[in-house]
Amino acid sequence: MTGPAGPATTLRLARPEDAAAVAALLRENWPFLQPYEPERDEAYFTTDGQAEVLTRLLAEHAAGRAVPYVIEFGGELVGRLTLSGVVRGPFQSADVGYFVAEAVNGRGVATAAVAAVAETAFDPAGLGLHRLQAGTLLSNSASQAVLQRNGFERIGVARRYLRIAGRWQDHVLYQLVAAL
Repeated sequence: MTGPAGPATTLRLARPEDAAAVAALLRENWPFLQPYEPERDEAYFTTDGQAEVLTRLLAEHAAGRAVPYVIEFGGELVGRLTLSGVVRGPFQSADVGYFVAEAVNGRGVATAAVAAVAETAFDPAGLGLHRLQAGTLLSNSASQAVLQRNGFERIGVARRYLRIAGRWQDHVLYQLVAAL
């Protein structure tokens, strides 16, 4: 997807060789991302740590339970988006989680990435899902705006939903249901 005055935002399946770039991106952007993320040990920010994360996510992908993407903007890796908790059968649902680098925050990159994943997720020739869900911290208005711009509807507040930044925090929950 190309914006009116800028380079394209693309999603592609993560690869093991992305580990070094993802680790560098996390290290550089940790002060920006930390309020929205679980506590992480030092190994998480290393190439080996991210290789382990990507290997686990790709194994989940092979089992049909997750789809790990990297987000590129103008050909540069600027974030990650993961469909996790993929449930088949009558539910046909997945959770969406993502982050983008501070340098591209507010430039429509996350919005474009979420739009692209929704298109793939709902396409019968793609993942064929019926529902996507996402949660944001109550204070994360930027992420809420990304979801709302993509048609996600607020469905409620989950108290003490995830342990983020070292404490259990409430989250606003959103869903997007495939058009009939």
